[in-house]
Amino acid sequence: MPEATSTHVVVHHGGRELSGVARAGESWAVAARRIAATVPGVPVARDLSGEVKEFAVDPDLHVTLRAMSRGDLPVVTRWRQSEHVQRWWVSDGEPTLEAITDAYGPGIDGMTPTRMWVVEVNGRSVGFVQDYRIADYPDYAVLAPDADAIGVDYLVGDEHWVGRGIGTRMLWAWLERTHHRFPEATTCFAAPDHRNVASLRVLDKVGFAQGVWFDEPQVDGSVDTVVGCSLDLRRVLG
Repeated sequence: MPEATSTHVVVHHGGRELSGVARAGESWAVAARRIAATVPGVPVARDLSGEVKEFAVDPDLHVTLRAMSRGDLPVVTRWRQSEHVQRWWVSDGEPTLEAITDAYGPGIDGMTPTRMWVVEVNGRSVGFVQDYRIADYPDYAVLAPDADAIGVDYLVGDEHWVGRGIGTRMLWAWLERTHHRFPEATTCFAAPDHRNVASLRVLDKVGFAQGVWFDEPQVDGSVDTVVGCSLDLRRVLG
């Protein structure tokens, strides 16, 4: 829930900084939209990890999600084969087109609880997000702190966009969509490898809080130590 104490919110727009305070019971995102009401565009999270919650408005950068189709699987395969991606997904096995089709095809066809989304930046596909209700996977639900949470995994596949802040933008776009798709949900959950500093930082910047570390069994029989990260949807989005 929103904090009782005031939270300082800043919205960056070009060279300007619009500053204000979240009102009692007001989420950070709602406060940012109110503060930036006089400028064109919608504020998105820039860095919510500090005491000051930073948002930005950039009308020239459009980050959107669309449902993944089987026609996307060749490019998804290339993303999974990229060195910067494969190091964190190696336990899923060799990312051949056949293996990727077997892994993601059922979700695309609506045959599993997981939903697949392609992330586009100004119309160009750059990565993907997959989400699911934690409770729909009982073996995972016993490890996660909240079985009612919405789980998420993601990757930036296009190397051109790695390290340019797109991870934050794509997760924010996903959070906004999730907030509408699951209006009853109060928590989102992600659990990256404890060594994946970049992923943990992205989660911090969109409002996730790091929690318990736990060992997660992998497809190949190995075990990875992951960091459970939770986001309070009401506090962040309203």
